[in-house]
Amino acid sequence: MSESEVVAGLCIERLERFAQHIEKNYITPGKLPGAVTLVARRGQVAWVNAQGKMDIERDKPTQRDTLFRIYSMTKPITSIAMMQLYEQGRFLLDDPVHKYIPSWRNLSVYKGGTYPEFETEPAASAMTIRDLMTHMSGLTYGFMERTNVDAAYRQLKLDGSSILTLDRLIEKLAELPLEFSPGTAWNYSVSTDVLGYLVQLLSGQSLDDYFREHIFEPLGMTDTGFQVRPDQLDRFAACYLYQPGDTMKLQDDPQRSRYLKTQKFLSGGGGLVSTIDDYFRFAQALCQGGEYQGNRIIGRKTLEFMRLNHLPGGKDLPALSIGSFSETPYEGSGFGLGFSVKTDVAKSHSNGSVGEYGWGGLASTNFFIDPEEELVAIFMTQLIPSSSYPIRQELRAIVNGALT
Repeated sequence: MSESEVVAGLCIERLERFAQHIEKNYITPGKLPGAVTLVARRGQVAWVNAQGKMDIERDKPTQRDTLFRIYSMTKPITSIAMMQLYEQGRFLLDDPVHKYIPSWRNLSVYKGGTYPEFETEPAASAMTIRDLMTHMSGLTYGFMERTNVDAAYRQLKLDGSSILTLDRLIEKLAELPLEFSPGTAWNYSVSTDVLGYLVQLLSGQSLDDYFREHIFEPLGMTDTGFQVRPDQLDRFAACYLYQPGDTMKLQDDPQRSRYLKTQKFLSGGGGLVSTIDDYFRFAQALCQGGEYQGNRIIGRKTLEFMRLNHLPGGKDLPALSIGSFSETPYEGSGFGLGFSVKTDVAKSHSNGSVGEYGWGGLASTNFFIDPEEELVAIFMTQLIPSSSYPIRQELRAIVNGALT
């Protein structure tokens, strides 16, 4: 039997198992529309595969250059932007947020009641920028549907609406109680949108201009932004919503999507569209210590700092999380400054390395970086919510199984 092709220490035949798995178990049964997967090692793209449809209604096949809504995979980009400013001495991580947003000086914590008649108590500690970067701020998301506080977020449409702006988000959050005193628990939240606001404040640039000048242009990310340009429309995927019984329905038609318009709300927490090759440039820069093709976006030591577990006492997410939703499995994962970080391989129930980091997006996109193996894997599809199927764990199982 001839030996299978090996590229950058990855067995291609074993990587093909992922495409076969997705086809057989997700695309053919109608659970997923289509997908693009990219795996790279030691700086070399070893395998890329596009399969299924990017737009079922128009019978358009998924291509390598298909444009996807990456939702929360925007968060690591915003976190890098913020830490670029940290490297310039514009703020310190233990700075209280109210130093930059004075209206947040006297934030309170929820005790009882419903909006607008909340019963509150003063927060035991001031929220810091580090609390925002680690999701230990006490903020939340409306879609959590867990508490009376997130119900107020839904009522005020703070997860995004046609009238929301970053200024309005900051103004409204000043009026609402926190879920808990900052630094005492972990809860996935609009924290990264607040970081986007701080990037604008500290840099004097709008978030889209800042991203373009300091991240996208240096890395050659020509397809990434808050809006789909007219020349990109033909490559923009449809987005689907999971339905009970393992089916899906159209959630966002690419020809009528809000992404075609200029966005009022520049969401650093979830507003970008991108392609797999664009996101690879960003992920590969991180894998290489902050530099790609001679262009450095972040210092090596800063990035090493970001991908440490910053949860108190070195705990993992189950020990501190009050919510039930995240873009990563909880066990064996801590949280850094903008990414989840694998702290215990056995507890994580998936193969890999300690120190693997990454994140995912609401429409089931996902990426992870394994610095020890110099490995990058990115998966793009468009199915909301990301908790519909365990594809992320399956991706890790198969990709790590292809290492020679």
